[in-house]
Amino acid sequence: MKVVKYLLLLFIISSCGTVVNYDYEKSTDFTKYKTYDYFSDMQTGLSQLDTKRLMRAIDTKLASMGMSRSENPDFYIDIQSQDVMNRNNSTVGVGAGGGGGGGFGGISVGIPINNNQNTREIVIDFVDKKQNERLFWQAVSESSYRQNASPEKRQAYFDALVDKVFAKYPPKK
Repeated sequence: MKVVKYLLLLFIISSCGTVVNYDYEKSTDFTKYKTYDYFSDMQTGLSQLDTKRLMRAIDTKLASMGMSRSENPDFYIDIQSQDVMNRNNSTVGVGAGGGGGGGFGGISVGIPINNNQNTREIVIDFVDKKQNERLFWQAVSESSYRQNASPEKRQAYFDALVDKVFAKYPPKK
C-alpha cells in the first residue's frame, strides 16, 4: 500500500509540471545571435500585465545568457498564447470484491484528479527578419495555471516557465 501512495504522489506532482517542446532550423548558427527585440505588433493573447511579466522574465534570462535587447536586433521574438480548458476525467479507483458460494460483491470508489484544469499554451518564436522572417527556433510550452493568482505568484510562474523554456537553448547539435 505504501508503494501505491508514493506512486500516486509522484503522478500528481509530475502532472502539474510544464511540458516544453522545441524545434529549430538545423542549419542555424546560433552563435551569431547576440541581440534581440520583440515584434512591435505582437498579439500575445495574455493580459497586458502578464505580457510585461513574461517579457521581463525573458529579458532577464537572455541577459544571463549574454544577449541584449537592441533597436537593431539580430532576431525578433514573437509570443503567442492561448488558454485551453482540459477535461481531465482521470480517476483513481479503489476497489474491493469477493465472492463465495457462487456470489460476487464489490465496492469501488473513484476520486477525480485534476478535474477541469486550466492550461495555458505559450509559443515563443525566434525570427531572423534579415533572412525573410525565417523562423529558426521555437518553443511550445503547456502548463497549468491559476487565473486568480497574485501578481507575485504570476511573476514566479513566468520566471519558472522561462527557465524551463530556455533550458535547451541554444540546442546542442
